[in-house]
Amino acid sequence: MLITFEGIDGSGKSTHVAMLAEWLRKQRYTVRVLREPGATPLSEAIRGVLLDAGQRIAPVAELFLFCAARRQLVEEVIRPALAAGEIVICDRYADSTLAYQGYGRQLDLEMVRRVIGYAIEDVVPTVTFVLDLDVPTAMMRRGERGPNATDRMEDSPHAFFERVRSGYRAIAAREPSRVVLLDATEPIEVVQERIRAIVQRCLPTGVAIGAG
Repeated sequence: MLITFEGIDGSGKSTHVAMLAEWLRKQRYTVRVLREPGATPLSEAIRGVLLDAGQRIAPVAELFLFCAARRQLVEEVIRPALAAGEIVICDRYADSTLAYQGYGRQLDLEMVRRVIGYAIEDVVPTVTFVLDLDVPTAMMRRGERGPNATDRMEDSPHAFFERVRSGYRAIAAREPSRVVLLDATEPIEVVQERIRAIVQRCLPTGVAIGAG
């Protein structure tokens, strides 16, 4: 089972990933927590390039780099983990590329979808949670992390993040059976309770049991 979390930076993805993983492990499910881009040596190297504020990367090149990192993650980690019966929780996945490079960078959406399809093939999330947050609040939360917390993506202009947010909302409207749009301004406990209720209904039988 693959569960993914999406949203603009500052929306609370990492918090909810950690809370959900802890809840599942307490039920003795084997859980693999990942982040994108990253989680393999190649993907981490690509992450360093993508987030380097000193790099000037063309939008299409950026798209290919994200998808290259994702393909390596799928082949090296996600597909084997799913085959072993683990629950995989990923902080960002394919929808990030559609939202950021498709809507945010304003690349052709069908082209972006095709490239994403080559990268992930049949490894599609069972459920995706989009933590929806207005851009000013997200920027305020990011600012609270300190002056050294920014990177090349976070340094993008306000209008870029407005397009990304709109992109996520469009993705949720297009795929309501998979994508759940959550109000990230609600209390963390309220949002997490809804997440757990949805995951509980999706949990497969025969999931591997272990320490996680």
